[in-house]
Amino acid sequence: MTFSHTPFRKAIVLGAGSWGTSLAATLHERGVHVQFWGRDVSLMESIRERRSNSRYLPALHLHESIVVTHELSSLEPAELLLLAVPSGGLRSTASLIAQHGLHREAKTILSCTKGIELSTGKRMSEIVAEVLPGPCPAIMTGPNHAEEVSQRLATAAVIACADADQALALQSSFNLPWFRIYTSDDVIGAEWSGAMKNPYAIAAGIARGLRLGDNAIAALVTRALAEMVRMVISMGGRAETCQGLAGVGDLVATCYSEHSRNHRVGRLLGEGMSLNDIIASSRMVAEGVPNTASLHQSAKFHGVRTPLLDEIYAILHQGKPVKQAIQSLLSRDPRPEVDGPNTI
Repeated sequence: MTFSHTPFRKAIVLGAGSWGTSLAATLHERGVHVQFWGRDVSLMESIRERRSNSRYLPALHLHESIVVTHELSSLEPAELLLLAVPSGGLRSTASLIAQHGLHREAKTILSCTKGIELSTGKRMSEIVAEVLPGPCPAIMTGPNHAEEVSQRLATAAVIACADADQALALQSSFNLPWFRIYTSDDVIGAEWSGAMKNPYAIAAGIARGLRLGDNAIAALVTRALAEMVRMVISMGGRAETCQGLAGVGDLVATCYSEHSRNHRVGRLLGEGMSLNDIIASSRMVAEGVPNTASLHQSAKFHGVRTPLLDEIYAILHQGKPVKQAIQSLLSRDPRPEVDGPNTI
């Protein structure tokens, strides 16, 4: 297969974690001139000098032509803005972009952040549209561990956007022999699926830490998908999106992989470590911890039945003992596996 030239000549990648770093390298491989920005002055200076992100992805070499900076004022306008910051920092980063006017010449803004804002219940693309008015925002999601993307291992992702032309342009800009991109117009379903998989990965990690076995984890992942479908439908998304890369694909990858920060948090909880100690020992953000609160709040507000999410919330934010939470799930009243057509 041959790949045409990308429709974007220049891109700004905002966020110097593992995901932003790997995506900066991926865009460069597609022939895009990349400007790579992060808040941390010392980290960005280190990346610029060493051409690698020693904190998050030390084995990935960043080409000399990738511009590395911590100063937004030094960035040149670009057709593509890519946001790969933690969900809790997306609004503030978008506000900084707005202050510097970097979005004014952008043809496309792509959010690669998964989460729901606690204070508003908004999806990441809704925040982008609110703070950076202009082109219809797009999102990238799916089973995409940055560690594997950085190694150019076979990966698939989905780009969701209400504007079909923008989705196709982004698909063209990321497609590589090892990185296959699909498109979708179900932004709601894709974003809610991507956010919801994080708490369930913590639950799968807990089960692994407690050595509950493969049967328990398989059941957990299956029931997590049922909750995901209920939530997505209630928010206006489509059930088939949950059955694709944004839903079951990301759910499986995150619940079973040791690359997953959320899985690691859960495993350590299952092994008896406190949440505060786990967070203090990690340099990376486990989005599932804050997102559990926002997702739980949304589920209650919209009347969506999420018993598994409820117990994860109780463990993380109410101090409920792990084994007590598991017992609460297993002792629930028996019920049919499949809900009726009008059941949420």
